[in-house]
Amino acid sequence: MEYAEAKKGKEFKVRIARITDIDEIIKINRLALPENYPYYFFVEHLKEYEAAFYVAEVDGQIVGYIMPRIEWGFSNLKQLPSLVKKGHVVSIAVLEPYRRMGIGTALLQASLKAMKEVYGAEEVYLEVRVSNTPAINLYKKLGFKEVKILKHYYADGEDAYLMAAPL
Repeated sequence: MEYAEAKKGKEFKVRIARITDIDEIIKINRLALPENYPYYFFVEHLKEYEAAFYVAEVDGQIVGYIMPRIEWGFSNLKQLPSLVKKGHVVSIAVLEPYRRMGIGTALLQASLKAMKEVYGAEEVYLEVRVSNTPAINLYKKLGFKEVKILKHYYADGEDAYLMAAPL
């Protein structure tokens, strides 16, 4: 499944990630985020959740990605404890020069659609630094709500919001 988008004069394409994209995805992860994962972690997630793992390209260059997983667990949205199948946005990043073009939104929308339609997830959640206002605003725009604060979640001691949305 491919999407072509245009915003701010730049065209970008969102497509399902391929194993040959892993090196570029890891490079983006290292450049854009303080939280990094080992090579095998990206490969395992791509193999297991390929239909919801997307990259964004500008002029044939990968400039962003979203890495999800699907899991069973207690609902982050329902009042009474209940087990649900849920999507987890493990990592999403867009290189600095390509931000504010709608790429993050397009990546998230494509992955959420696949989490629901391909994997049968009922809801989705993610963790985000409490200081990352642009990301928090994006997630809220797409229906996510702050569920709780995860104290000292990140290695540097910063708190995270656990945010969740129904699918």
